[in-house]
Amino acid sequence: MIDDTIAFSVSCLLVLVYYLYLSRRTRRAPDSSVHALNAKVRERWIEMVMASDRKDILAIQTLRNSVIAANFMASTSVLLIMGTLNLSEKIGQWALLWHPNIVVPLSNELWQIKLGLLLLDFSIAFYCFSMAIRFYNHVGYMINLPNEVSTDTAPYQLNCAYLNRAGRYYTLGNRAFFFSLPIIMWFFGPYCLPLATLGLIVGLAMLDKTPS
Repeated sequence: MIDDTIAFSVSCLLVLVYYLYLSRRTRRAPDSSVHALNAKVRERWIEMVMASDRKDILAIQTLRNSVIAANFMASTSVLLIMGTLNLSEKIGQWALLWHPNIVVPLSNELWQIKLGLLLLDFSIAFYCFSMAIRFYNHVGYMINLPNEVSTDTAPYQLNCAYLNRAGRYYTLGNRAFFFSLPIIMWFFGPYCLPLATLGLIVGLAMLDKTPS
């Protein structure tokens, strides 16, 4: 139990250090972050669609694809939540099989904590993808409002804010999926958790960097 506590603390510290570093790097060099680049691209897309004569078709097709993708990921989250709940019935058997030298009640409690964190992670993913769908739908209505960007910036700014918020929620949902991997590796032993977290951070560092 002590080893698992230390491993969990180290993993949380690694994630915290990485995001502090990412936040500091983004403040110093905004162009180095792929998230800032994506936000600019979405704003340029909003401007182009609202100024186009065929904005109805372009907006519907693009937003439909985004809604379908978010809906698929939200449905996947629900399936993973159901699968995690089904695993709780076999906690005692797996605890005895994987950790034969540990007292079974203690192992049961530890496995319940791990499953609870995994369940929480997938629930966060479902919430984020659901919110992404919500804001994509809002943009679908607002983007077709009559607007002149040069004279009236309120609809344009609101569309940008909603679309960027939808994009952030979608990114957070994906991150929740990514962070489920170290939790799953935690089931194989306490030392697998910080190692998997470190490997995930290396992968996120590559994803968060603007392509050169």
